[in-house]
Amino acid sequence: MPHFVIDCSSDILKLQSPTEVLESIHTVAVASNLFDEADIKVRLNPFKKHYLVGGKHEPFIHVFANIMEGRTKEQKANLSKEITRKLYQLFPEVPFIAINIRDFEKETYCNKSMI
Repeated sequence: MPHFVIDCSSDILKLQSPTEVLESIHTVAVASNLFDEADIKVRLNPFKKHYLVGGKHEPFIHVFANIMEGRTKEQKANLSKEITRKLYQLFPEVPFIAINIRDFEKETYCNKSMI
């Protein structure tokens, strides 16, 4: 926790390297001061085909952020804006850039160190 999963069209990776994208999201997450850096996980899922944006095969980026509950709506809104802002700086020509944040419930979360 947290997990930032980036779905995107593979063509955006001709504009910026996967490493640059991953490190940029990681840097924004660290700068938010909401998470311990060692806990931040960022993954990239590029789609070559089998996707539509508004009925067309258009470039897109969507970040699915899953974080532990307990942050305020304002903190989550700020994180969303900062990630979107960073992606827009990296990809000003990409027409669709978005993020949504979902909360993990503490009661139902488990990892191997908790067993």
